[in-house]
Formats: sequence, structure tokens, C-alpha cells
Amino acid sequence: MQTTPRRVTIQTLRQKKEKGERIAMLTAYDATFARLFDESGADVLLVGDSLGMVVQGHDTTLPVTLEEIAYHCRAVVRGTRRAHVVGDMPFMSYQASIEQAMTNAGILMKEGGCHSVKLEGGAVHAELVKRLVAAGIPVMGHIGLTPQSYHQLGGFKVQGRDPGGRERLLDDARALEEAGCYSIVLEAIPADIARDITASLSIPTIGIGAGTGCDGQVLVSYDMLGMDETFKPRFVRRYATLGQTIKAAVGSYIADVQTGAFPSDAESFSIAENKATPTSIDPALYSTAGKKK
Repeated sequence: MQTTPRRVTIQTLRQKKEKGERIAMLTAYDATFARLFDESGADVLLVGDSLGMVVQGHDTTLPVTLEEIAYHCRAVVRGTRRAHVVGDMPFMSYQASIEQAMTNAGILMKEGGCHSVKLEGGAVHAELVKRLVAAGIPVMGHIGLTPQSYHQLGGFKVQGRDPGGRERLLDDARALEEAGCYSIVLEAIPADIARDITASLSIPTIGIGAGTGCDGQVLVSYDMLGMDETFKPRFVRRYATLGQTIKAAVGSYIADVQTGAFPSDAESFSIAENKATPTSIDPALYSTAGKKK
């Protein structure tokens, strides 16, 4: 009898840091990819506001709404059995006031079904983190390059190289830990600074463009899978070239349709067939929604 895998929790992630075990995190936006990542052993799936760029086609993450994140969270949670699912707090869903942030984080947890939320920014959000954690909402922090501050930062640039940058990032990380964050994403930070931050914290750090010294790593799944051949940041390693594979498969399908090679007799139905034969239609073939986990 198949047993249901034990869900990764914030305690699991802390234990991984204590044991020196690395944490593998990816972004996910739908149930199918979430299921594949989950079955592959990903520890954490982030429903990131990066969906604004890789799914919706925007130039930045700024247009993404809370409702859209909640929608994608529901899909990702349905596709998982083991992974811890984090919902990104999108731009202006938490910056205006603590009250607004509490309400919106609650929406992601209740309506999105995620297991925690992530928000960008350092010490400036320490009080908010305290309030969220006190309300029972686990919070993942995010410092360094914060994409929601794209215009303020002057683009997607490595952070911490300016005078006082190291100390500022260390202070932000410590403030978030003291406020109750269970983990912190370190994005586009020099490797030596990220290593110092990781060593100074008891909570795990998740790096993206922050070197090898973090407790775990995260990548945008579409980047890691090579869905866009024109986009290749330095910190991304492509583990597949699915963009090329998909285009080749679609090209073959189109050619078969145009030449009449698809569908074949084997992929068609006949009125003479016995209804009890294996060619009868099983409704489950059209959807995975009703399948038991």
C-alpha cells in the first residue's frame, strides 16, 4: 500500500540546516509542473511573482496581483504531496500598512492554501514579520536584489558591493531572523557576503545568484528547464533545453496534421467496436483532478 509522503515543514527546513543538508527550491505555477517537481524531491516550491514575467509576459513582477498569486497557489498545492509551498506577497500587497499585509497574507493562506508567505525587504519589515508570525503565518524573508524594487534599484543589479552594503545586508538578515522569519532568500549578493550571512543565522538561507555558501538554492523553473533560449543569466544553470524540445514536438505535430498522418486509425474510434473493448473512453483520461493521491 502506497503511503503519503510526509510534508516538508518549516521545522524540517531548520533541521536540514542543523544537519548540513542542502535545501532544493524551485518556482512552480501550475499543478502539472508542481506534481513533477514534487515527485522529483523538491523541498520547497515557490509560487513566485516571477509568474508575471515567465507566465504572463510582463517585463517586471510589478503587475502581478494578490488574486493571481492565490489562484496559482491553489493549483500548485493541488499538485503536491510533500513539498512546502510558499506564496509570494506581490507588489503593494503589504507595503501600505501592517493591517493590509495581515489581511492579504491571510488570503494567501486561506484561499491560496499555501503553507507560508514570502515578502521582500529587510529590517524595515521586521514589525510586520513579528505580527504575521504571531498570527500563525510563517514568513520567508527576501533580501539583496528585490525585484519589486526594480525601479528604485535601477534594474536587476548585484547588491552589497557599495560602501556599507555588507553591514546593511547582515543587519537586515539578523533583523528578519529576530522578527521570526523561518528562512531568508538571498538574491544577487556576492558569495562571500552570503556566506557570512548564512553563518550568522540559525535559520536557513536560500540563495539565487549568491554563491555556494547558502543552505539551499532556488531557481525559476522555466530558466532551469531552458524554456526561453534568449534568457541566460550568469547564475542560472540549464538542466534541460525544453524550449527546443517543445518546438520540435509541436513542429512534428503540425506536420502530421497537415499531411494527414495524424490521427491514424489506431487513434480513432469505429462504430463497429465493442463498447467493452479497451478503446472505449475512460473519463479519467481527460483529467487528473479526480485521481486519488
